[in-house]
Amino acid sequence: MFTLPYRTLVHYKRWATNGLNSVIAESLERIPDDDRILIRRLLDHIQAVDEIFSHNLEARPHGHQAPRSAELPSLDTLASRARATGDWYADYADALRPDEVDEPIAFSFSNGEPARMTRGEMLLHVAMHAAGHRGQVALLLQKNGVEPWPDRLTDFLKAEDDSPRRPVQSQAASAYQ
Repeated sequence: MFTLPYRTLVHYKRWATNGLNSVIAESLERIPDDDRILIRRLLDHIQAVDEIFSHNLEARPHGHQAPRSAELPSLDTLASRARATGDWYADYADALRPDEVDEPIAFSFSNGEPARMTRGEMLLHVAMHAAGHRGQVALLLQKNGVEPWPDRLTDFLKAEDDSPRRPVQSQAASAYQ
């Protein structure tokens, strides 16, 4: 199994999450308190799941009793934690070898239920899970007249193509990643 799709999804997730958090920070005064709480709850849930699965990928206990924090963190705290976790996932996916993608890992969900997923499935899960909840946050922003971050994979790929730090690879070289 190739690792490139996983790397792309994880880097996209980090880009989309950081972009959404910057829009929220810039528009906070336009969002009523009840919607701010909903946004915080959604972002906290994404973060908790990301933390749980990062621990699962390292085959170590996550310590979460639920897929959310016991006490709802501030938006600044959530954004800071999301940046750190996003960087962790990007580094993890960049280092993932093709022979590790389909390696199954046994773990427990936050409710204690045992589970087993491959490393690739876990990366897909965190990417897809976050995308759905970012969409919910985007709707809350739009409801309050705030233009959300352009959370499309095509926007990410264009931004990456326009980035001076992205190395240009030949078609043949990129086909084997």
